Amino acid sequence: PPFRDIGTQLKDRFDGASKVLVNNQGNFRQFRRKFQFQLIPSNSDHKLPGRHDLVYFENSPDFCTTNYQLGLEGTSGRSCNASSNGLDGCELMCCGRGYRTEIRE
Repeated sequence: PPFRDIGTQLKDRFDGASKVLVNNQGNFRQFRRKFQFQLIPSNSDHKLPGRHDLVYFENSPDFCTTNYQLGLEGTSGRSCNASSNGLDGCELMCCGRGYRTEIRE
C-alpha cells in the first residue's frame, strides 16, 4: 500500500486510541493467548479494544508546562512564528495561553 495510506490509517487509529487498564485476574486457561491479561477500557462507555486498535496506559505529559521531574521545560519563553499555523506557530506552541511578540534587530 502507498505510504500515505498507511500514515492515514495510523493517524485514524491514533485519534481513536483509548485508555485501558490491565486486568490480570480471572481464569484465562480456556483461551490460548500469548499474554495472560485482559485490557479493560478505563471509560466504561468504550468497547473492548480489538486486535488492531491502539491503546495507551497513561496520559501523555503536558508538554506546555514545566515539569522538572520529567525533564520538560515547557514552552514559555520559546521563539515561535506568529504567521504560521504549523508546529512552529505561536498559537500551538503557546498552548492557547496567548503570546507577546518582540521584534529583534
